[in-house]
Amino acid sequence: MKAKLSFIVISVICVFVLAVSFLALKFSPEKKPGGFKPMERPAEAVTVRTMPAERGTLHAYVDTNGEIECERNVDCYPDIGGKIAKVYVSLGDVVKKGDVLAEVDPSEPGLYYVNSSVYAPISGTVTSTPKETGTTVTSSTSITTIGDVSNLQIRAKIPERYVSFLVRGLKARISLEAYPSDSFSASVKKVSPVLDSASRTKEIVLVFDNADPRINAGMFAKLTLFTADYSGEIIVPSNCVIERNSHKCVFVLSDDGDSVSMREVELGVSVDSMVQVLSGIYEGERIVTEGMSSLLDGSSVRDVSSAAGREKSNG
Repeated sequence: MKAKLSFIVISVICVFVLAVSFLALKFSPEKKPGGFKPMERPAEAVTVRTMPAERGTLHAYVDTNGEIECERNVDCYPDIGGKIAKVYVSLGDVVKKGDVLAEVDPSEPGLYYVNSSVYAPISGTVTSTPKETGTTVTSSTSITTIGDVSNLQIRAKIPERYVSFLVRGLKARISLEAYPSDSFSASVKKVSPVLDSASRTKEIVLVFDNADPRINAGMFAKLTLFTADYSGEIIVPSNCVIERNSHKCVFVLSDDGDSVSMREVELGVSVDSMVQVLSGIYEGERIVTEGMSSLLDGSSVRDVSSAAGREKSNG
């Protein structure tokens, strides 16, 4: 009985081996003359765009708002209380230091006094509407305000996290709602020595680099303050950096332009849509900026970047 069972098992194994050998011969690729197998169809090339890896500078910045005001702005007070008898100026008038702005009559019922004149403490422009004739004032009532509109400044508040960057001389770009297509340059002139504990901000004062008659005191300013420059490293668009197996990588075009290699990179500072690459690629290599999602290490590619751009990078 055992001998019969062994014979059956051996027979089944032999039949299985013969069947496998037959199928392998039937479906194996047919050899062409010369003993070579048919050429396999190459993988389809992925269309990509590239750019040269170049060193550049990233300008870190903070956006905030500010108010434009006169650099010198002085309120004008009478020496004595009473009623305003005469007003000699109006809003927008240009005055010189010592000019009479108004007269105050300090008389009381039954008593008469000589009018007291209110003088301009500085030269400039009347920037607030003067009090009207007949208004009762005291020595602490401002009759009007005089400002030096030829010298304007911007007062702004910067969040606490940027305080370490605040120094005199920082540059800023100013945008005004009245002139949305234009920008104006300014520099930090003063930095407050204290931090506002309520708003957690520090106040700065900026002055315009160039005078412009279109800029008026009282305007609302949108301010971009450039806090630091990061230079000396290669910078690339942030969207060309992908993550594979928890590593930051970019694809680099081969010298012949037909394939790409995947490189792990170390990143530095990022500003807006650009990021520093500290290691992993070399200046002058072409980095894939479009089509990365379809690539693997060694993928065949077709670079459709503009010929002009490629010639510029090669030159």
